[in-house]
Formats: sequence, C-alpha cells, structure tokens
Amino acid sequence: MKICIFGASSDRLKQDYFDAAFRLGVLIGRGGHTLVYGGGRTGLMGVCAAGVLSEGGELIGIAPRFFDEGDALLTEKGEFVFTDTMAERKSKMEELSDAFIVLPGGVGTLEEFFEVFTLRLLGRHRKNIVLLNTCGYFEPLAALLADTIEKGFTAHDALSLLSLCRTEEEALSAALCPVTDTLRELADWSK
Repeated sequence: MKICIFGASSDRLKQDYFDAAFRLGVLIGRGGHTLVYGGGRTGLMGVCAAGVLSEGGELIGIAPRFFDEGDALLTEKGEFVFTDTMAERKSKMEELSDAFIVLPGGVGTLEEFFEVFTLRLLGRHRKNIVLLNTCGYFEPLAALLADTIEKGFTAHDALSLLSLCRTEEEALSAALCPVTDTLRELADWSK
C-alpha cells in the first residue's frame, strides 16, 4: 500500500515528535508499504522517511522544482517526482496514495490535511485520513471541527471520515483498514 504522510519540515521541535515520526516510518517500511511524502530531508517528513529506509522500505518523494536547492530534498533515495507548483505536488501526492497519515505540522501540513479532508467530504476520493495525535497535538483541531459541526458549518457526520490516533501502531492500522463511511460519535474524539 502507498501511504502518504503530511508533516512538519522544521527541525526545531520536541524530540517526542521526531521519535513518533521515526517509529511510524519503521512500521511503514517493516510492513512492506511505500511512503509517499513531500520529499524533504528534514523535519518530521525526513525522519519518517529515514524510518522507512531503515527497514528497507520504498519512498516516493514529491516536491516542486523550486525546493531543489542545497540539501533540502532527499532525491537520492527511492523515486522522486518534481512538479512545477505546490498545487501539482498535492495533486500528485493525492493521486499516488492509498491512504493519508497526518503528522503534527504547521500551516503547510494543515493546508494539505484540509485539502484531502475537503475532497473526501465532497466524495472525490474514498481514502482513509488519519491524524497521529502525538503529544495531543490535534486535540485543538478536533475541538474546532466539532464546534463547526455543532454550529452547522460542517456536515454532522464529517468526523466519521477521520481517525484520531494516539500511537503510530493505531495510525497505521487505521490507514490500512477498509474504508468506511460510518458515523463515529464525537465522544470518540475525546478519548
């Protein structure tokens, strides 16, 4: 299976985030899955890729050509796809992936998450979307989404299309499970 991760490119994070990203990469590689990611050498995406490689796993990096400066991209390992724009990058990541796992990240990561989530809500794909809730990172986002539902801005069953997972094992399992559209209770998000 081809599993796409979105995650921070920053190296200025708590070690817990790096440890979780590496463990997820190890699990992806050990499971014989391919990692589809933004191609970065640094941050959570780079550490996750290192975890995949440590187990002999495969990588597909995807980045716009303007990122190919210095040592920012891990182009020498696995397959690498260059695009002209960020929009093309996201489109290619979505096209090549069977499931998405979102790691903690900044606005770029959140933008990638919201795009695949919106497309899922619109019925444009039926791929699992998983949030790896390392150190409780996604709890404020879960609360915001629940609030948008409560106030009528978002479909009442929108959260049924997401999995919020505490561990890397849970996240990979959720990404691999058969796709469902069943309603999850909002209480599931508070566990």
